[in-house]
Amino acid sequence: MELDNIVWLGHASFAIRADSKLIYIDPFRLGSFTEHADIILVTHPHFDHFSVEEINKIAKDDTEIFVPKDSMQEVKVGKVSGVEPLKSYSSNGIRFTTLPAYNNQKERVQFHPRSNGWVSYMIEVNGIKIFHPGDTDHVKEMDTLDVDVAMLPIGGTYTMDVYQAIEAAKRIKAKTFVPMHYKAVLGKEKAAEAEQRFLKNVKNSVLLKEATEPYYSFG
Repeated sequence: MELDNIVWLGHASFAIRADSKLIYIDPFRLGSFTEHADIILVTHPHFDHFSVEEINKIAKDDTEIFVPKDSMQEVKVGKVSGVEPLKSYSSNGIRFTTLPAYNNQKERVQFHPRSNGWVSYMIEVNGIKIFHPGDTDHVKEMDTLDVDVAMLPIGGTYTMDVYQAIEAAKRIKAKTFVPMHYKAVLGKEKAAEAEQRFLKNVKNSVLLKEATEPYYSFG
C-alpha cells in the first residue's frame, strides 16, 4: 500500500521512508520523532512549515536540504539548495518536481502571493508518486496531477478550506487523498467536522494517524 511509508507528523509535516532514506517535508513540532534526515524539503518560509530549530535537530552534515531561494541563507546545516516552481530535482536517488503554491482567493492572496515563488512538491518514491501542496488554494497547476497520493489542506484562512479541497479532489487524478493543515487552524471540534466532511465527500480519502501528539493551536 502506498501509505505504508508515509508518516504524518502533524499539520503539514510528513516523513517519507524510501528504502534506507528518510525524507522530511516541512518539519515542524516533531516532538520525539527526530530520526536523522537524508532529505528535507521545505515549501515556504512561514514558521509552521520552515522551522530552523527542527531542521537543526534532524539534519546531518550530508543531509540535502531544499528550500525556496528566498530562504537559503537561513539554513546553516547540511547541503542547502534553492528551489523554484516548475523545476525537476534529484537527491540521493529520489526525484521530485515542484509546482507553484499560492493563494488565488482575494481574502487571502496576501498570505502566499504567487510572485514569491513558493512551491509544492511531487515526489517519486519506490515507484509511488506523492504530492505535497504546501500552503495553497486550488490552483490550475494542480489539475494536471496524476499521482498515487495527494495531500490537500482543508483548514481555510491561509489555504483552501474543506469545501474547496473537495472540489480540488474532483480535478486531481490521485488514487488516495489525505487531508492536512487544519487542526491548528480550526480547533478540535471544527477540525473533526472538517475531516469527516472530507472523508465523506472525497472518494478514496484516508485520514492518517499522527505520529506526534496532536495540537490544536499555534500557541
